[in-house]
Amino acid sequence: MSPDVKAFFDHATNTVSYVVREPQGSTCAIVDSVLDFDQASGRTDTKSADAIVDHVNKHKLRVDWILETHVHADHLSAAPYLQERIGGKIGIGDHITVVQDTFGKVFNEGTEFQRDGSQFDALFKESDSFHIGQLRGDVMHTPGHTPACLTYVIGDAAFVGDTLFMPDFGTARCDFPGGSSEALFNSIQRILALPDDTRVFVGHDYKAPGRDDFAWETTVGEQKELNVHIGKGCCVEDFVRMRDERDATLGMPRLILPSIQVNMRAGQMPPRDDAGNVYLKIPINKL
Repeated sequence: MSPDVKAFFDHATNTVSYVVREPQGSTCAIVDSVLDFDQASGRTDTKSADAIVDHVNKHKLRVDWILETHVHADHLSAAPYLQERIGGKIGIGDHITVVQDTFGKVFNEGTEFQRDGSQFDALFKESDSFHIGQLRGDVMHTPGHTPACLTYVIGDAAFVGDTLFMPDFGTARCDFPGGSSEALFNSIQRILALPDDTRVFVGHDYKAPGRDDFAWETTVGEQKELNVHIGKGCCVEDFVRMRDERDATLGMPRLILPSIQVNMRAGQMPPRDDAGNVYLKIPINKL
């Protein structure tokens, strides 16, 4: 089956969110939503999420799932906001517990922060499946960028999060805690083993040099042939060397500190204090 896919591009974070709809049906899933966040003021906004809400309501869709490909380090998730307004269960990979344990320590969250993934409605394991109406989705655990990354194969479409970018931009960084360039290589090989005509929907686009427009849809065949980091049969040794050297030159994402604190809680803010205020932490010299 070939799902209908509607993309929503957030220019502030270069993130692509998706509404994935069963063909000839009215049931959908949302992949990698965005809560707008102004770091300078500490203010949130729901403009990006509201565009998805409006689309769902306009087409009278039922939301079965609000899916996260991983704990994002570059934007805040709008999953709780969407769930409150249009329903759906929030799902992520079961290795979220590894991320929660790692960053629970980084942010000194204490024992009150649950590290068992219980903030999410569903924790997916390798080879799990789920349904969007009559449309089946299959779960691939594709670590490397983070330990908890998933690829959702829904009909003839694969939602790869940050594992792969458009062929002219390459692949994800692997230098976050728990990341591994060798694991990423192996994960990508699993994605490239899908049929060549499988549609690949990426989680971000940064408009590679020489390209005029943003893009987010490619195919497995195009990735195998054209990806500048992994295409044409690149071997694991060359990939690991390239990826590690490249990552050593990269700064941390602009929104990593607020994003991780929120996203490891399934998009919820940290608990309010006695006065009803919410605060995010800035750990010094931890990343």
